[in-house]
Amino acid sequence: MTKTDALALWRDFKTELLCLGVSGLSLLLSALAPDAFPIDPAWAAIVLCGLPILKDAVIGLVTAFDIKADVLVATALTASVIIGEDFAAGEVAFIMQLGALLEEATTARARAGIEKLARLSPQTARFLKDGQEITAPADDVREGDELRVLPGETIPADGVVIRGQSSVDQALLTGESLPVDKTEGDEVFSGTVNRYGSFDMKATRSGENSSIQRMIRLVRSADAGKAKVVRLADRWATWIVAGAFAAALVTWFVTGEIIRAVTILVVFCPCSLVLATPTAIVAAIGNLTRHGILVREGDALERLADVKICAFDKTGTLTLGAPKVRETRSLKPELSSQELFRLTAGAELRSEHPLGRAVAQEFLERTQDEPPAVDDFRMIPGRGVRAAVDGHEVLAGNAAFLAEERGTLTDSALAQAAPFVEEGCTVIWTAVDGEISGFIALADMPRPDAKNTVLSLQRAGVTPVLLTGDHRNAARHVAETLGIHDVRAECLPEDKMRFVNERDDVCMIGDGVNDAPALKKARVGIAMGGMGSDIAVDAADIVLTRDGIREVPHAFLLARRMMAAIRFNLSFSMALNFAAIILAASGLLNPVTGALVHNAGSVAVILHSALLLKWEEKNA
Repeated sequence: MTKTDALALWRDFKTELLCLGVSGLSLLLSALAPDAFPIDPAWAAIVLCGLPILKDAVIGLVTAFDIKADVLVATALTASVIIGEDFAAGEVAFIMQLGALLEEATTARARAGIEKLARLSPQTARFLKDGQEITAPADDVREGDELRVLPGETIPADGVVIRGQSSVDQALLTGESLPVDKTEGDEVFSGTVNRYGSFDMKATRSGENSSIQRMIRLVRSADAGKAKVVRLADRWATWIVAGAFAAALVTWFVTGEIIRAVTILVVFCPCSLVLATPTAIVAAIGNLTRHGILVREGDALERLADVKICAFDKTGTLTLGAPKVRETRSLKPELSSQELFRLTAGAELRSEHPLGRAVAQEFLERTQDEPPAVDDFRMIPGRGVRAAVDGHEVLAGNAAFLAEERGTLTDSALAQAAPFVEEGCTVIWTAVDGEISGFIALADMPRPDAKNTVLSLQRAGVTPVLLTGDHRNAARHVAETLGIHDVRAECLPEDKMRFVNERDDVCMIGDGVNDAPALKKARVGIAMGGMGSDIAVDAADIVLTRDGIREVPHAFLLARRMMAAIRFNLSFSMALNFAAIILAASGLLNPVTGALVHNAGSVAVILHSALLLKWEEKNA
């Protein structure tokens, strides 16, 4: 939403408030002193609040033969004026517009958290060109541009730090509560905030391709109006309009009192029925936004409430998506595991291989020690590395590399590594000064929140399934760790899609390009938006903007709570309408009291839906 759009909406809102204020005052004067004026003051309410209703009703009928609530309200207004009930006509128009304004306020409140993302989009950037620093609009950033970011500024594009270091608040994209340290080579994301130091960066993605703009596109696609239940309610409203006309004609024919027929038209307006579903969906969307979940369609929540199976991708979804050191084991009594770790990390310090970098990085993080001195570094692609570390010759790499350089690995050594290989770990073997001295096992570790997420889903009656392209050992180990009993390993993208296509109650959660077909085909697709691929995000119905899956059970439970609220709203609306028509036909309600009863129902539905904004599991 642009600033111009926001100002236009605010002007419209103020205009509606002014019309309601004038209409309310005119109704008060009409009730207190109707004969003190040449024309009944209620006509101000009829004109200001009633004419827009009449206009919408005529346009709907003429252009699309759309028989909805406006048609019934317009008929009630016209009939009230014809029989001289000006105050009743003005009150019906006033309360209908008041109900519409309340709905807009509820919707605006629910969407406030979503639209906040759009307002956080960076506006300017500091370009570094020919040794000069130039400030220009952030929209001008292109891939390859060098930028400078000072403390307190919003990062204008996705990129990589090339000079300097700092701490960045990434809560916008990942939900992390603490700033993340950044130094040369680290990736930074647009829309996040630089907190402490200044740094220079090279843009890798900008404009519509940047992280913040991707989130904004998802936000603006959220639309509660596409849910099937909304369309069902609209169809009911059409039949109710026809039924109300029939009931009014029968009552007039039987009693001979047209005022009772007019009252039926007033009380039977299906406004609360029409409001029952969209207000609940929009409020639920607002609730999920606060939990870092973006919903692209209200229909997704309706479908999520029916899901019985939740299929997870493994790498990057249930796991961290990066290798971590699982075990360090020395095979020489005179060499401690810690020293083996230090020497191997030293050899891998200059490695470009992800496993080598993982070993070196984890050593530095664990020990906070200065890295050992490294000389004569050589990397053998696809095999390993060779380096002089603190005067020791160190080789680190796969079994084939060490066997080729230092002889066949012993059966005892292979036996010690075998349990880790069976669990899907990758093993780096190390030789020191010509002798095979030990190994380091690395694995993609489960996310800290994964086990509780799986347990919460099982408690909610949802069966977790692991679908992964990884080999069986790694898949089985992760599944056993997290308590997942149904495991499908070595899946190709078409295998995942085939699984979700076999049943209509499967939710797929993934982050990679290979998950996109299953995300698109599943009843509900949920993507890891923080670090997931663009293709996966575009294919999904729901996106997790925080780095983790801990909020997934909340989405499932809230979807069910939303459907319960919709069913209550629909039942309440129908019961109220039928009760009101009986009272109106018996003469116990007149047009004025009928309008109050009817619109009180609409307000009650809106307020009940608004409760979903703050709903949490502990409130259930």
